Amino acid sequence: MQWDDARIFLAVAREGSFSSAAKRLGVRHSTVSRRIRTLEKTLAAPLVERKSTGYVLTDAGEELRHAALRVEKEILSFEGAVGGQDEDIAGELRVTAIANMASTVLMPIFARFSAAYPKIELNIQVTNNSVRLAEREADIAIRQTNSPVETLIGTRLTTVASAVYGARAYCEAVKSGQAPEKWIGVDCCDYHKNWTKKAWPSADHEFYVDETSLTLAALKAELGVGFLPCFLGDSEPELVRFHKPEKQHELGLWLLYHRDLRNTKRVTLFREHMQREIKSVTNLFEGTLPAPQ
Repeated sequence: MQWDDARIFLAVAREGSFSSAAKRLGVRHSTVSRRIRTLEKTLAAPLVERKSTGYVLTDAGEELRHAALRVEKEILSFEGAVGGQDEDIAGELRVTAIANMASTVLMPIFARFSAAYPKIELNIQVTNNSVRLAEREADIAIRQTNSPVETLIGTRLTTVASAVYGARAYCEAVKSGQAPEKWIGVDCCDYHKNWTKKAWPSADHEFYVDETSLTLAALKAELGVGFLPCFLGDSEPELVRFHKPEKQHELGLWLLYHRDLRNTKRVTLFREHMQREIKSVTNLFEGTLPAPQ
């Protein structure tokens, strides 16, 4: 058996479909299907069975999954150990970060890292979803959370504060009684969704968004008020704080990676770079800079 065949099989086992596995691996659907069928023929045993809800593993498939996971763990552990011994600081470094942060306050920080280490190929992946670092979908994840995953190594970079913002003219009109108070319905993340529900229990929203950049645009269009992280809201001269930041709306900003990569020089250099850079803009993240009035 070839490891590449087992790797494709693991992707199917994890995703539950050939198409999702193909997308994850960056190959064609037909490639995944062909390799699985060839593997089944080689082993003389069916590995997956198609159900209405997707593909499920047969008994033989379960046995292969356990074996392939053990092999994968050893390979990834070896890669991490060898990567830490490389004297030449070069190679790819895949970092996943939150969209609204990566495209704004973090981008200049990423740019300075690339300028300092031109041989490191920095690959920024934007996603708000969980990324399986143990399976090396990315090398590093930058996440907002108060409860990082215990199986990962983490460095707490700073605190991210949030506040309720609105367009300057709209907030003045609401506070003077000339306009009704309206809240923008959000579904960008569980944090903002739950905070909005508590702040506006009636949930009578006239306008909904599912991404923070859309919340920002809706606020500027005077469609209501809503939560934004302070590093975004305080940077917009058209917006003002409708309510000040509260302790209950603070999140930790973490840099997370798998323990197998703790001695990898690319990871170490990036972690140290982020710690230095974030420290210089702590006030922006914590919302302690003078806010627009």
